[in-house]
Amino acid sequence: METKNQNGRTKRKILLIGGTGTISMAITRLLAEQGEDVYLLNRGSRNKDLPENVTVVQADISKEAETKAKLGDTCFDCVCEFIGFVPEQLERDFRLFHGKTKQFMYISSASAYHKPVRSYIINEGTTLANPYWQYSRDKIACEELLMKHYREDGFPVTIIRPSHTYDERSIPLGVHGSKGSWQVVKRMLDGKPVIIHGDGTSLWTMTHNTDFAVGFCGLIGNPHTIGEAFQITGDETLTWNQIYECIANALGVPLHAYHVSSEFLADCSNYDFTGSLIGDKACSVVFDNSKLKKAVPEFRTHVKFQDGIRKAIDHILSHPELQVEDPEFDVWCDRIIQELEEAKRRI
Repeated sequence: METKNQNGRTKRKILLIGGTGTISMAITRLLAEQGEDVYLLNRGSRNKDLPENVTVVQADISKEAETKAKLGDTCFDCVCEFIGFVPEQLERDFRLFHGKTKQFMYISSASAYHKPVRSYIINEGTTLANPYWQYSRDKIACEELLMKHYREDGFPVTIIRPSHTYDERSIPLGVHGSKGSWQVVKRMLDGKPVIIHGDGTSLWTMTHNTDFAVGFCGLIGNPHTIGEAFQITGDETLTWNQIYECIANALGVPLHAYHVSSEFLADCSNYDFTGSLIGDKACSVVFDNSKLKKAVPEFRTHVKFQDGIRKAIDHILSHPELQVEDPEFDVWCDRIIQELEEAKRRI
């Protein structure tokens, strides 16, 4: 007898490769909440916050034979790949799941869109090309490989292109974001100047992972998604100055912004700012989500950035283990600012 999920549909068997990252954790939670039969394939290092009705298949997918043995002959309605970064990993996925899933959803990246940008309005038809960032070129190669298997082997691929997605565990930034975000927060709390790339007026989009999950889950099982690409981003467009102001406001401190050109930052650091800035965040982009909304009418921005970032700040301030300092980056910021100020005085 078929069982139903909370939407009244037949319960689906869905496998998430990873399932506990910034994007995938919200999807895991939403699918579990909807009553789907959710499986996670991962190494088990971040599973303590998972819903109770999620089944974990503990395996290292890089060990293909081990993973194949763990999965056995199980077939899935959908397999979702969140940690595939190079074509070799996707070729492995094809071997593992060809003939064993009705849909294979691959997380690519909106950074793959053409750089330098030809139009600030981006949709799924925008050309893929990024000479500045190897990460993005690898994502493009992964997409091309999967679409080749779709055309030649009938592999049921759906490509997903997220942009800057965040959750309560980190602060999304332009310069040294994600893993290094606490040091920027600390600089704000200490009243120190914070580097913002460019003049801070370029346009950007932040997407809360719970909003992303609504769009993503709405594409699962949709027959119009096979062989197609969808970008999933919020509809709220902000300047980088506004983004940093929202962070400072959530902290209850004034923002001391220090603007530095992206090219200068890329040339004067050991960080990959050529890729992450010039090849991505320094470009003004506005995402056209009309294709996604046609496929998933319930998708929209529920979490405004000023609200989402306040929740993230509160969460991080109450969890000391997330407050990882980066003194090397702090010293680098001070040096960049000092050198530019001295150059101004000399000139």
